[in-house]
Amino acid sequence: MEEIKHVDENLITKAIIKKAAEEWIDFSECDVIVVGAGPAGLTASTYLAKNGLKTLVLEKKLSFGGGMGGGGMCFHKLIIESPADEIIREFGCRLEMIDDRIYITDAAEMMAKLAAGAIDAGAKILFGVAVEDLIFRSSPLRIIGTVVQWASVNMSGLHVDPLPIKSKAVVDCTGHDAEVLAVASRKIPELKITIHGEKSMWVDLAEKSIIENTGEVCPGLYVAGMAVAALHHTPRMGPIFGGMILSGKKVADLIVKKIKTQ
Repeated sequence: MEEIKHVDENLITKAIIKKAAEEWIDFSECDVIVVGAGPAGLTASTYLAKNGLKTLVLEKKLSFGGGMGGGGMCFHKLIIESPADEIIREFGCRLEMIDDRIYITDAAEMMAKLAAGAIDAGAKILFGVAVEDLIFRSSPLRIIGTVVQWASVNMSGLHVDPLPIKSKAVVDCTGHDAEVLAVASRKIPELKITIHGEKSMWVDLAEKSIIENTGEVCPGLYVAGMAVAALHHTPRMGPIFGGMILSGKKVADLIVKKIKTQ
């Protein structure tokens, strides 16, 4: 058996810091920042990157998937309805029909394949990074980036100044809490954003409302996924994810069209 090559500890440190710093510098300005690596965020970032936009995904947790991992009450299955199944098939997820136009899939498989799709398309996903503020300009009022901090620093309670990342568009895909929109509501009153929170469950209306209300909140700031329900006070839908997937695709299409026509 071939002898294992000696690895100097210093090489590990140098390689990690050098390569990570190079990518942070490269993505300090990009086309689109997607906040949240859940179903809507991963879908959006895949189609954004496929269309040639430099796409950065910021996720405060150390894993992707958002609400998918818990399945339905920790049962490891998720529901997808038509026509979202067509998108899921593009990612290579296996689906089993359980009723007319209703399919079931494995939560871990959907998480892994959506993430792999985003990465393979060219999106960069960074874990452990929280968005705590936005960069804005007036006349006209617009959002031109995010202000970020290590999530672990925020959890520690330490005061450490954050860093800005500039972009042409920011997408709030943070789910039920609409974290980016909440910051905008609190710190940029000129936007006149109010976070009402989601209503109780009504699956059909929830799925339709998420897709219909996905879009631009103000110049440079977009919303997709469950953050849409928090903003527009529409119902929740539970572990059925077709609306999330279609919302992610819709917001990507809107941003691609706008950026490529500017």
